[in-house]
Parts: sequence; C-alpha cells; structure tokens
Amino acid sequence: MKKIVRSPGSATIINAIATGFGSAFGIGLDIVCEAKTSSNSIKCSNDVGADNSLMELCVKKVFDYYNVSEDEFGIDLKTNSSLPMASGLSSSSASSNAIVKVTSSIVSQEFDLKPLDDLEIINMAIDASLDAGVTITGSFDDATASYFGGVVVTDNKNREFIIKEKMQDYPILIYMPNFYSKSGDSNPERMKLLAPLVETAFEFAKQKDYFKALNLNGLIYAATLGFDSTIAVDALQAGAIASGLSGTGSSFVAVVSDDSIDDVEQAWAKYEGRVIRTKVDNDGCILK
Repeated sequence: MKKIVRSPGSATIINAIATGFGSAFGIGLDIVCEAKTSSNSIKCSNDVGADNSLMELCVKKVFDYYNVSEDEFGIDLKTNSSLPMASGLSSSSASSNAIVKVTSSIVSQEFDLKPLDDLEIINMAIDASLDAGVTITGSFDDATASYFGGVVVTDNKNREFIIKEKMQDYPILIYMPNFYSKSGDSNPERMKLLAPLVETAFEFAKQKDYFKALNLNGLIYAATLGFDSTIAVDALQAGAIASGLSGTGSSFVAVVSDDSIDDVEQAWAKYEGRVIRTKVDNDGCILK
C-alpha cells in the first residue's frame, strides 16, 4: 500500500509565545510525504538532511494509538520539501501533520480501523512536536493553518479556535536571509515582556484586521529578537499590503498585490539572501 500527503507551511500573523494566543495563514510552500508499507520496521528519510527524530516520533504515536507493534507491521516514509526549514514558516508543523495523517490512513486501512479525525491528527502532531522540542507553545495556530489552510486565530493553551476561515488569494513574498534560527534558541521570557503590545496586535486579529495585526506583531518580535525591522518597512514602502517577521525568524513575509509584487521583490533585492514567490494556501493538508 502506498499513500501521499501534501501539507503546506504557514506564515505568522500573531506569534503566540508572548501571550498564548496566535494567528497564522497557510502558504503555498509545502512538504509532501510519501508512505508505503514495508517489512517490520519504521524507516524515515527526507530530502533536506534534517534529523528524522520528529518523523519517527509521529509514526510511533500513531502506532501506539492503534496498538500496532513494529514486530507486526512496518512503514517507510520519505518527505520532499519546498518549505525552508527553521525559518519561521511552520516546517515542523507541516511535516508532523503530513506524517501523522498518512500513517493513520495506512494503518487504519491495513487493520480495518477508524482513521483519526482532523483534530485528532493535529493534536497528535502537536504532541509529537512538543516531545521533540521543536515548538515552544505547541503551535496550535501554525498546525491548524497548515492543516486546514486559510487563516486561523487561536487560543494555543487550550487548543481552541477563535476564528477559522478562508483567506483572499493574495500573492505572498518571503525573504529568506542567509542564516537560520531555531525556536529552541529563542528566549521566551524576553518575548513575554512584550505581551501588552502583542495583546494589542491580537485584538486587531480578533477583529479580522489581519494585516494591521501582522505589521504590528512583526515589528514587535523583530525588535525583541534582534532582526532588522527595516526589511518589513521597506516592503511596506514598496507597496506591500502587510509585512513582518514570521514566527521567531529568520524569514520575513509580505502580503502583496499583483501590482506591487515586482516592486517589493526589488526592494528586498539589496538584502543578502533570496526572495521566494508563493501565495496564500486555502487547501491545507491533502491526502492525494
């Protein structure tokens, strides 16, 4: 048996680290996971040279849920990614969503059991990410924006939706500098000092004023984490609808129009790194 799942990344509107409340939207860069049954073992590989611990942990959680042993069943997974790692674009959420979903689909069909539902998949993927130490808050906002696509506003502590809806299909630009950051290297206590300001940005998100929220959140976290906020300001000056730091960096995202995309890309050309063109994703995690 062979199955394939495609899972998109997401970009930040509100980073949840300061307050426990977050917001994100799906983007067109993704991770594709191909899985097939094999001999009695779990084999995981990826095309970016990343550690396979999270992948293996996701599979084992599904096996444990269904009370399936590696002695009786095996699975071989490999992922291919257009999503930059460790850049604030939810690569770990996209990967864990894809792996839990595809493994659940294969195991449930093989043993004639009920597949996990959407929120069971998301929560299992979040638990795996927390156990692997690749997220600080559990990233319910990132995980659900990846899984469902569109835009979400969430209570990450309680893993509850405040808003979940489709987003207008804007072009998106992502600036990737020539370095990466890791969420585990960030200082949560330092970020929590800015909680009152982030709460103001979150109020905009709850009112569905997503772009004002994204702008303010991006400036707050860039200042807190030592990133150059002029990257976002340059994008706005060139005509971006909104721009800011995504996650804890190192990428910046810009929501643009067809008329401004070239100007914003040119404004970012002076910075070392690369600019990626993509778009809003409203499809989410799909079993092909």
